[in-house]
Order: sequence, then C-alpha cells, then structure tokens
Amino acid sequence: MRIAGLIVAAGRGSRVGGAVPKQYQPIGDVSILRRTIDAFLSCTHITELIAVISPDDQAQYDAALADLRDNRLLPPTPGGAARHTSVRAGLEALSSSAPDLVLIHDAARPFTSGSLIERVLDALQTVPAAFPAIPIVDALWKGRGDIVEASVERSDLWRAQTPQGFHFDAILDAHRAYDGKAADDVEIAHAAGLPVKIVMGDGNNFKITLPEDFARAERLLKA
Repeated sequence: MRIAGLIVAAGRGSRVGGAVPKQYQPIGDVSILRRTIDAFLSCTHITELIAVISPDDQAQYDAALADLRDNRLLPPTPGGAARHTSVRAGLEALSSSAPDLVLIHDAARPFTSGSLIERVLDALQTVPAAFPAIPIVDALWKGRGDIVEASVERSDLWRAQTPQGFHFDAILDAHRAYDGKAADDVEIAHAAGLPVKIVMGDGNNFKITLPEDFARAERLLKA
C-alpha cells in the first residue's frame, strides 16, 4: 500500500510575527518545517512525502532541508493563496503516483507522534476519511463583543488536529468538486458526503500559531 504525506507549508504565519515565515523559524536549532518533515519520515508507513510551499520560499526550504537524504521526499510544489488551494496543488502533484492513502498535515505541528499517525491510518481501514481531535472540556460561551450571550453545549464538540487522512482518490475528487473556502480538509470531505471518523488526538500535537507557542515548544523539547 502506498501512503503519501502532504505537508502544508505555504502560509505566512503572520500572527507569530517576524520577517521569516513561522515554518522556517527554529525550535532549538532546527526549523519547524524540518522537524515536521523528520517526524513523518520517521514513520515507516510513509512511502512518499511532499511539501507545498510558497513560490517565494524556495531558498528557505532548500536551506532547511539541505542535509536531508531520503528518496521518499519529493520536490516541493508551489501552493496557492489559501490553504485549500495549496492542498489541492499538493494532491494534484501526487496524482501521477496515485497513492492509496494520503495524510494531510500542517507544517506548524512539529510534534506529531508515530502513534497518532498509526491511529489515523488504522481508522482508514474502515472509512474513507479520519482525523485526530481533542474533546472540548472547558465551559464554552458565545459572546457579542465582550458580553456573554449564551452558553454552548460542549459534549459533542472536538478541537481538530492534523494529520487528516483520506483515501487518496476520494479526497482528490472532493477537492476538485469543491467551490469555496474551507477551514480544513475534513470540511471538504464532509461536503462531498464522505463519512469521517474521529480518533483521539494528542495534546503535544499543538499548532504553533502565536509567539508564546515557541516557549511551549522549547519546554516540550527539554522535557
């Protein structure tokens, strides 16, 4: 079985700040993107891996991966203006090799574990789409500005993570048919009528989004 990894790394990460896109900023002495790619290549199930990057970032991509030698890593492909267009570009780039499954992952989640990847792959044995998520445990409130309007029932709410896994042909067809914005690839799969299974996520698999997330990442490395 051919299992592809698709790393979405074309964003700018403006909320983090700085002149360098966040995926090329370091945690310790290693860039976020390199840590993410290393995590996927450490999984023996992955038969090919491709990153979708901004056309402006080729030099930074090359520098981040300069000493990496793994024939599963394919040349990067240029992304689009939005996340879903970047994913579509990555899927189209993989279509010539036609993998059986694809795992679509945010570059800004460098602490993905092998066991998490395994849970997603196990779920794909019975459904065409699956993703990891963390159940919401905090009280939720809907507000208008800074004034409370109503409580929100939390019992069936989940906080989505990546990698989000799919049967390759199914998610490629779903992307080709989709018109509009999407928060993630589960939204596109759901719109196409694909059954999507939730598997338990991992608290360490957080997305680096804000400046304080770098401090959290450094603490995790030391631990």
